[in-house]
Amino acid sequence: MRSVNELLDNVRGKRVVIRCDFNVPLDGDVITDDGRIKAALPTLTKLRDAGARVTVLAHLGRPKGQVNPKYSLAPVAKRLGELLGAEVKLAADVVGPSAQELSASLTDGQICLAQNVRYEPGEESKIDAERAALAAQYAKLGDIYVSDGFGVVHRKQASVYDIAKLLPAYAGELVAKEVEVLSKLTTNPDRPFTVVLGGAKVADKLAVIDNLLKVADALVIGGGMAYTFLAAKGYPVGNSILDASKVEVCAEYLKTASAEGKKIVLPVDVRVSDGMDFAARKVIGEVEVVPADQIPAGKEGLDIGPESEKLFADTVRSSHTVFWNGPAGVAEIPAFAEGTAAVAKALTEVDGLTVIGGGDSAAVVRELGYADDQFGWISTGGGASLEYLEGKELPGLAVLEESAKGE
Repeated sequence: MRSVNELLDNVRGKRVVIRCDFNVPLDGDVITDDGRIKAALPTLTKLRDAGARVTVLAHLGRPKGQVNPKYSLAPVAKRLGELLGAEVKLAADVVGPSAQELSASLTDGQICLAQNVRYEPGEESKIDAERAALAAQYAKLGDIYVSDGFGVVHRKQASVYDIAKLLPAYAGELVAKEVEVLSKLTTNPDRPFTVVLGGAKVADKLAVIDNLLKVADALVIGGGMAYTFLAAKGYPVGNSILDASKVEVCAEYLKTASAEGKKIVLPVDVRVSDGMDFAARKVIGEVEVVPADQIPAGKEGLDIGPESEKLFADTVRSSHTVFWNGPAGVAEIPAFAEGTAAVAKALTEVDGLTVIGGGDSAAVVRELGYADDQFGWISTGGGASLEYLEGKELPGLAVLEESAKGE
């Protein structure tokens, strides 16, 4: 891949189209976590300082090819302007007259933002010709393309993949850094190397487990996915989340790890209750701590227990490389956030590289009050980082490599 740094000496006055990932969480029109916007600042600042005329493409939410004011990028444009210390004008459309006129009116060092690319049906189309037609419209907004939205590089979408076939394409600072950090996890990590996985569904992480079990020294399993592993050990799991179709697969992972001298660390105790009212964000019944092999019928495991917190934290702290993706419990509810908080604290105490794999984990550590620089790297792409670690080819990265070869 070619780096955006290769452009800087000769980009003044040139029009650059950059794909960023500004899919930030909102409460009404208030951004509750601006981490993804801040992650784009290094590349945008370099381009601005070099005198480029920059049009930003980005998405927010899932408007599914329809214009929906709920998913307007207006809050993003405002926040980006505040962070850059300069107004960032927002076009009224994606590739229509407003975007074209705004992009064409830029002077050296100015940045504008097109509306939500997912307002366009062609952006996520499975039909190559429809995506290509939209990409041709994007390409009219600039002479050079920069890919800096790592959170979408695993998608074959018009603003990620197809446009890079039409313009000279470069990787932004963020994309280059993500690849650099994640590649360290799969090639030659400093050992011991521990992978901490959580979240609700074991099926979502099977490919990651399969690939990382080959290179990691320990896998720590929390969240809802832990109960399928506990069931694989023959333990009762009550009403806890269980993917019955994956119990045998998990049993095989346990056997493989044992045979190869690797550790799969599971909860030894769990916090249970009668369930959750997620709409009201309330616990149903009393919260109890029970041994992981004695979850009562009718009870639901919703977080790891105190002994598991110590076990997980000790495993993390004794490592020199740690990758974490997915909370250890229902972290949005204080009663079930203790396990996740214990993992986050332990990560700040690691002597080595710590990588948080985006998504809920990134939001949680910020909500807990940790600064980004207390960790080695916080990935901006949950799904993209997981697919990278699965060993999959990511279309948005592959096309950058193709563009570099074609020059």
